Amino acid sequence: MFYNISMFEVRVEAGFSAAHFLRDYHGKCENLHGHNYKVYAHVRGNNLDAGGMLLDFSILKKALRSVCSELDHTNLNDMDDFDQNPSAERIAYYIYCDILKKLPEYVYTGDKEANHLYAVDVFETDTSRARYTIY
Repeated sequence: MFYNISMFEVRVEAGFSAAHFLRDYHGKCENLHGHNYKVYAHVRGNNLDAGGMLLDFSILKKALRSVCSELDHTNLNDMDDFDQNPSAERIAYYIYCDILKKLPEYVYTGDKEANHLYAVDVFETDTSRARYTIY
């Protein structure tokens, strides 16, 4: 089968350690605990630069690492953005938005051909991931 839509994708990874608890959860996670989070940021698009790159890995890594550095060794419940419930889903959305503040040219505009940040994955463990994505 041949698809007439092609796309490139780059992904970078960073991490941070933080504490949190889930206020509206009934179980162990309602108690203060911590994770060593792993985070992936994904950019996709069709347009390569003169060097044949979608986006230089170092630019995306710098933005992601900056966000993760701000979260590192904090109690995420202390941040207003999470409304006292810093779930992995809300963390993924927060990181997505913060990367776009640093790289506004990668905001999704509705043009599926344009290069854009389209997903952030947040792993609380190796087997548990939440994703915020734009289609």
